[in-house]
Amino acid sequence: MSWIPAFEIGLWNTWLLTIWLVLLPILSNFFIKDKNTSKKLRTSVPVKFEKALNIMSMLVVIFGFIYSIFLPIKYSTIWFYIGGIFFLIGFILHFSAIVSLRNVTANKPFDKGPYRFSRHPLYVSMIFIFVSVIIISFSWVFLVLLAILLVHLVIVVPEEEKFCLEKYGEEYRKYLNRTPRWIGIPKKGVKNENKS
Repeated sequence: MSWIPAFEIGLWNTWLLTIWLVLLPILSNFFIKDKNTSKKLRTSVPVKFEKALNIMSMLVVIFGFIYSIFLPIKYSTIWFYIGGIFFLIGFILHFSAIVSLRNVTANKPFDKGPYRFSRHPLYVSMIFIFVSVIIISFSWVFLVLLAILLVHLVIVVPEEEKFCLEKYGEEYRKYLNRTPRWIGIPKKGVKNENKS
């Protein structure tokens, strides 16, 4: 990693990896059959400093994409292949999470596809894609962007889960008990914990 950020415009730069963070949410509108559900899913969760957090997260993704246009990929290195594996995991997770939303209804929690293994597969996939860019390009700028994104997630994710618990009740509590927050094997036969 160099302290001077790489800045070479090129057709084969890291934008090839980050474009999916911009395109897949747009494409998700075509996968969800019920347009009312699509609108409800985009409803933000009431969090303190909600607008500031949403703007920060959006700016991180947009800035990351714009900067990636000028950030060259380090081809023919072991890091290229390691980063490529991280990217493929992130891309497959992101795409499958969006596809699994096609039959979702907004009146109950959804636990299909990658939502069986993670309560937040879209966030996990974003982390994988950011890590892949860091590995492939040795970019400290993306490392900083990932740190900002992680701070955002640490603040927002518990609030989202609290909101869903209030909205869906016991059904969501069961989902919380059996499904890891980030990624893992779902627990089988977990008994429901009563709220104290």
